[in-house]
Amino acid sequence: MAILSAGIILFETGNKGLRVLLVHPGGPFWSKRDLGAWSIPKGEYTSGEPAEDAARRELAEEIGLVLTTPLTSLGEARQPSGKRITAFAAEAAFDIATLRSNRFEMEWPPKSGHKQSFPEIDRAAWFSTADARRHIIPGQAIFLDRLAALLPLGLS
Repeated sequence: MAILSAGIILFETGNKGLRVLLVHPGGPFWSKRDLGAWSIPKGEYTSGEPAEDAARRELAEEIGLVLTTPLTSLGEARQPSGKRITAFAAEAAFDIATLRSNRFEMEWPPKSGHKQSFPEIDRAAWFSTADARRHIIPGQAIFLDRLAALLPLGLS
């Protein structure tokens, strides 16, 4: 059975055009990766939970934002790993200086016997769509396309 994941692309429009919020995964594996390493805020859920509920929960856990506004579905996309991501979009403000993320523990360095704690998300940034395409994990770029298709011409 495929792993299910749900997330929300926050976006804003204005004199800078369309900008989207992406997050960078925490932990030592991702620490030196940039291009192609950023993601929409998302996380796993079980088939018994509505994807929208999971997306809202994961947004709160990963960046500390409780979002109550309506969401627009961006559909589902199967990733090269087999994971199925369901994404939503919401126009919302978020100050990246207020980022608060859950933490996870892992043995680091490997085989050292020492556990270290790392944030799930170590940073967030607002990107133009062109920059977002360079930074996002390639399998998630389809959600940028779907978001741009929903917005009035000239914003993407």
